[in-house]
Amino acid sequence: MFLTSGEAGERLGVDRQTIRAWHKQGKLIPEYITQGGQRRYSEEQINEYLQKKQGIKERKVIGYCRVSSAKQKADLERQVERMKLYLTAQGKPFEIIEDVGSGINYNKKGIQELINLICRGEVEKVVVLYKDRLMRFGFDLFKSICDRHNTMIEIVETNAKTEQEELVEDLVQIITVFSCKLQGKRSKQAKEMIKELLANVQSCESTTETDGGTGEEI
Repeated sequence: MFLTSGEAGERLGVDRQTIRAWHKQGKLIPEYITQGGQRRYSEEQINEYLQKKQGIKERKVIGYCRVSSAKQKADLERQVERMKLYLTAQGKPFEIIEDVGSGINYNKKGIQELINLICRGEVEKVVVLYKDRLMRFGFDLFKSICDRHNTMIEIVETNAKTEQEELVEDLVQIITVFSCKLQGKRSKQAKEMIKELLANVQSCESTTETDGGTGEEI
């Protein structure tokens, strides 16, 4: 993706005239110039300039670890330890951001801190053990933000769960979040829906195994 002089100026907090002046001074040379004489700048150029302006010597590698509730503290500690071992082996300085909360809650302290760092151009790479530890939904939007700021995403384990398992967890998560917002009888009905959903899934898995594990409908 390439930016016009105006767009580059907005990102850098200056007007078009300043961008043009920087070109003449050799301070910020366009990636290329169109046949019509229009300047075009790359995301990488803008990010590099921002880093120099802010005095950032080296962009960070961030290991992001998350669990859904405080009851999973032990699981969070295991994630953090495993993440530290993995990142230490890569031989680059890193930081760990821990989060506690639902994967569809985007107001968590940790994920907000991570997004702010990325938008300031301070993050070279985000590392997560599993894709769903980052967020349940909205991954494509998060990746788009990272791409815009030249930040990579590394997922350590890509085959931890089957598509069926991930779908079930997503559905349970949605129902759980909405049930927490309901009161009295409605809340009880939502909890029953969760139990029924899990029971149906277990029944389907048993049927699949009996049928030879092909996953085909019978």
